[in-house]
Amino acid sequence: MKFNIPADVPAKKVATYKKNLKEATNNSNRLMLFAGDQKVEHLNNDFYGKGIAKDDSNPEHLFKIASQAKIGVFATQFGLISRYARDYKNIPYLVKLNSKTNLVPYDAQDPYSEAWFSVDDVVDFAKESGLDIKGVGYTVYLGGKYEHSMLKEAAQIVHQAHKNGLLAVLWIYPKGRFVKNEHDRHLIAGAAGVGACLGADFIKLKVPFDKNGNLDVKGLQEVTLAAGRSGVLCEGGAKVDEKAFLEELYAQIHKGGSRGNGTGRNIHQRDLKEAVNLANAIYAITCENATVKEALKLLK
Repeated sequence: MKFNIPADVPAKKVATYKKNLKEATNNSNRLMLFAGDQKVEHLNNDFYGKGIAKDDSNPEHLFKIASQAKIGVFATQFGLISRYARDYKNIPYLVKLNSKTNLVPYDAQDPYSEAWFSVDDVVDFAKESGLDIKGVGYTVYLGGKYEHSMLKEAAQIVHQAHKNGLLAVLWIYPKGRFVKNEHDRHLIAGAAGVGACLGADFIKLKVPFDKNGNLDVKGLQEVTLAAGRSGVLCEGGAKVDEKAFLEELYAQIHKGGSRGNGTGRNIHQRDLKEAVNLANAIYAITCENATVKEALKLLK
């Protein structure tokens, strides 16, 4: 497998960057990102209620899943990692540097999500803790009055991550009063292009669907082409049937050209055993080139 090494990775950090990329992707150049950042983004709505396993009420459920399942990286906030990571040192982490709640409606105020920590803070944390921190993540909201601040911050974060041999994953979502349809394929492709210009290794994006709610394969192809050498990660969305999820994931990769997924609720809203099994099935399709039939066997 040939890996594209960004030119802003210094020579002395190329080996570190390659190691992080190879291990995070199982040498496949595809990333299975287990997303655990919703405790801020969606407050407790994703962790307690009808159809959600009782296990999910406790933040440690996320760490139990990430430590027992096959994953590329577990993405969550710095503080949450610091509270649990001494007991879960085997997890490959990706530190989410910014987050915001959903309390303020987007039609009332354009979203702004400033970084809580710097890349240097993460590098120091990794050295002092001995944790396997493979990268950092940051969310950019396009289309609002604050996008220039987030774009500048994202650009600096990607560059600083690369200077330290870390991976940089950007969540890029057009949101705000001027965004009429955040699921428009051309708009998502535009967001992918922005991620490429920011130098991201992977870009987590909305998924384009057709008028019947099915995956828009041509639309996703437009998105993945626009991303260039940056890998597109399709967001997982709300909890759905496992078979349907895996079938769509396979189509996203093998028809749409995506290079992975960022999945949270579909995994952690299940009890531990089911969550681990589904994470393993997602990883099998994403990073082990398994078929849907082979992945489904891992659910039993």
